Amino acid sequence: MSATAGQAQSERGLADRLGFKPGQVVQEFGFDDDVDEGLRASIAELTGEALVDEDFDGDVDAALLWWRSDEEGDLTDALMDTVTTIADGGTILVLTPKAGRELHVSPNDVAEAATTSGLSQTSAVSIGADWSGTRLVVPKR
Repeated sequence: MSATAGQAQSERGLADRLGFKPGQVVQEFGFDDDVDEGLRASIAELTGEALVDEDFDGDVDAALLWWRSDEEGDLTDALMDTVTTIADGGTILVLTPKAGRELHVSPNDVAEAATTSGLSQTSAVSIGADWSGTRLVVPKR
């Protein structure tokens, strides 16, 4: 297997490990030039759908929320806004810069915001060299 094929399989495996499924519509919040393009590509490849942006107003199954410190506002408010766009039982993947990186967000801050927003935290994962992810589940209403 070539290095490129192996990398693509590995990236697809990351999206699969994060719980994304074929056919899902995934909305992305907080996109900027520092996001992990490998993660984005792996999700699009696995779902078979391009990621939709913040302005999308249809039904979505999951969301990516790129969050960089409190400079962006209040994480609890951002999660509450994001929840309104996701189907019951859907997921939000909160992506924050890893410890030691500029604009790092404490995992405790993410956990507190999730609890306040009525979300359940299911797992944490390393995303490439620069990002950490926290998977949250939207409760069934």
